[in-house]
Amino acid sequence: MFSAVLCFRMTSPYFSQNMTVVTRRAEKVARCTAAVAPLRSRRGDADAISSVAVKVEEEEARISQKTASLTTLDGSQDLLQLATAQPKLESDALSLSSLGRRRRQIKVEYDEGGSPVKTEHWEPPDWKKQLAHIREMRSSRDAPVDSMGAEKCYDAEAPANVRRFQVLVSLMLSSQTKDQVTAAAMQRLREHGCTAEKLLSTDEETLGKLIYPVGFWRNKVKFLKMTSAMLVKDYGGDIPDTVEGLVRLPGVGPKMAHLAMDIAWDQVSGIGVDTHVHRISNRLGWLMKPTKNPEATRKALQEWLPRDLWSEINWLLVGFGQQVCLPTNPLCSLCLNQHSCPSAHQSSPAKLLKVQSALSPSSTSSLQAKTESGQETDVNADTINEPQSVNLATQRRKLNRKVKH
Repeated sequence: MFSAVLCFRMTSPYFSQNMTVVTRRAEKVARCTAAVAPLRSRRGDADAISSVAVKVEEEEARISQKTASLTTLDGSQDLLQLATAQPKLESDALSLSSLGRRRRQIKVEYDEGGSPVKTEHWEPPDWKKQLAHIREMRSSRDAPVDSMGAEKCYDAEAPANVRRFQVLVSLMLSSQTKDQVTAAAMQRLREHGCTAEKLLSTDEETLGKLIYPVGFWRNKVKFLKMTSAMLVKDYGGDIPDTVEGLVRLPGVGPKMAHLAMDIAWDQVSGIGVDTHVHRISNRLGWLMKPTKNPEATRKALQEWLPRDLWSEINWLLVGFGQQVCLPTNPLCSLCLNQHSCPSAHQSSPAKLLKVQSALSPSSTSSLQAKTESGQETDVNADTINEPQSVNLATQRRKLNRKVKH
């Protein structure tokens, strides 16, 4: 009878259905089935086993979904940590991108299209043609600077250090002084003994008589004494071989320093800009913006003028300014650049247009007359045959006499 009951139990559809449900899952379901096996004899046992299996199935499904979601997040083990870190990463990226944009706006200029603005090299129009015309007008080399400039005032037979010192002295004396006066003063100094040691031992009164009548001669006497003392102490009577060392000397400016480097040391360190170079560069439009002093002109010229022309440009423009492009009443009618110069005929009187037909260029280039003091003074072509200007001067003298009386 026991065998019949067992056979009926195993072959009953009810029990076969329950067994299928129990065994279709993994080992966890088997463990749960083994735990409730003693209760299978009761009808309610099947319901308990079925509910446990369903819970296990739901738990496994939930675990599998969580695992899949974690896998899609690059294998991260903590979904909450990623969720909290994501806004921070986005905010950091946004701040970095905005910072990068601000830096780019500061360092690089952009046009309306967003492309970088390229700075082109500026140079004045027709400057090469104008420079060629100036070379042609200066081809005779008969201006005062050609025969009495700083490079002509030193003793060629003196030692090298003495020659360099004499170049510096002539440059110091040439400030606000005509080349003729500077050359005469240098001749007297050379006869006296133009070395740093000799000038240092000479009293100021004697030194003043030797350099008179150069411009501001009293101040230059003090500068020569102080400079000689520094050169004897620090350079053994020679001059510094750098612009920085030269400008530290009393009475020596940037123009003198650059010219001294060129003439004395044969090194081109910059353009020597005096009043002639400053005036002519502004008149020809060789500067992007008008300048107010020679030092500003030097910096503006050096920005575009080729370096191989820095040494030549000084004596070219100085002689051109002494003969044609005069400070007052320039001879624009004789200038080959009168058709390209933006300042042509603005400072010169209209009557100069007729001078060219009356006088030849050789006679109008530079006429000189000696004054009672022995100093040579330039007489321009526009001062010839001017009865009206003479009458005006006579009338002024008569008026001054009446005022005094």
